[in-house]
Amino acid sequence: MNPVRYRLVAVAVLPFLLALAVDLLLFAALRDRLPTRLATHFDGGGTADGYADRGSYVTVNIGLAVGLAAVWAVIAATADLAVRGARWVIGAGYAVAGLTGYVMAAALYANLDAADGSDVRLPLWQLAAGLAVAALAAGAGALLLRLLDLPSAVPPPGPGTVERLDLAEGEVAGWARRAPSRTLCAVGVALLVVGGVLTYVYGWGRAAAPLACGLLILVCSCPYVTVDRHGLTARPTVLPWPRVRIPLADVDRAVSREVKALSEYGGWGYRVRPGRSGLILRSGEAIVVRRTGGREFAVTVADSATAAALLNTLAERAAVR
Repeated sequence: MNPVRYRLVAVAVLPFLLALAVDLLLFAALRDRLPTRLATHFDGGGTADGYADRGSYVTVNIGLAVGLAAVWAVIAATADLAVRGARWVIGAGYAVAGLTGYVMAAALYANLDAADGSDVRLPLWQLAAGLAVAALAAGAGALLLRLLDLPSAVPPPGPGTVERLDLAEGEVAGWARRAPSRTLCAVGVALLVVGGVLTYVYGWGRAAAPLACGLLILVCSCPYVTVDRHGLTARPTVLPWPRVRIPLADVDRAVSREVKALSEYGGWGYRVRPGRSGLILRSGEAIVVRRTGGREFAVTVADSATAAALLNTLAERAAVR
C-alpha cells in the first residue's frame, strides 16, 4: 500500500481504538465500585434482565472494538479512493465507534455503586444520547479526513452516446462486473453493530429489527451485473434471487452516463420513478437501457461504457435473426 492508503487505514481504525481505550480506562478507574455481577441486558423499561461478570464486560468490549476496527481497516484498504463517497464510508466508522463506545460506558456507569446488578436501570434515553455522540464523532471524523490528500473523484462519463462493440460474425462475448456499494456495506455493518449492542444491553427482542435489516442490506450491497445472450441481468452476488433481467428483445438502446441518485431516482436501492426504474447504489457512472416500451432501467456499475456497447451489439444481432 502507498503512504496515503496506510494513513487512511490508520484514520479508519483510530476511533475504535480510542473508544476501547476510554472504556477500559473507565473500567479500571471504577472497578472497585462495580458489583461482582454486572447488569448487561435491560428490558424496554430500563430494568436489568441479564447479567455477566466483570471479565465478560472486558472481553466483549475488546472483541467488539477489534472486530469493528478490522472491518473498517479492510474497507479503507480496498476502497476506490477515486469514487465519490469514499470519505463518507470511512467517516461512518466514527459514528459507529461513538455509539458503541458510549453505550458500553453508559452500561458501566449504570452499575456504579450498585450492591448487585439486579438493582441497576438503564433508561432508553441513553440510546438517544449515544446517537448524539455518534453524530459528533462523525463530524470529527469528517474533519480529520479533510487532512488526508485523497485523489479527486473520477470525472463522470459522457452524456450517453450510443456505442457498439465490434464482434466478428459468429463471435460470442459476455461482460460481467460486481458493483459493490461501500456505503450500503457500512450501513449494513452499522446496523449489525447496533443490533449487537442492543442484544448485549436489552436482549434479542429489541435487536431483531436492526439485525435483520443489516443482514438484508449486506446481502444486497454488492450486485452482480452481466451482459450476455440473455440480455442485461442484475442480482445479488451471493444469491440467485431477487433478480432483474432485461432480455435482448426488450432493448431499444443502451448508453453509459452519469446518474444522480437523489435528484433522478429519489434515493438508493431499487428505485421506481415515472418513466424509469433502476438499481441505484450510488451517484455516478451507470448503464442506462431504454426499453422498447419507452421506459428506462439503470444500474450503477463501473465500466458501463463497455457493457452498453456490447448490449447494443447483441440486441441488434438478436433483432435480425
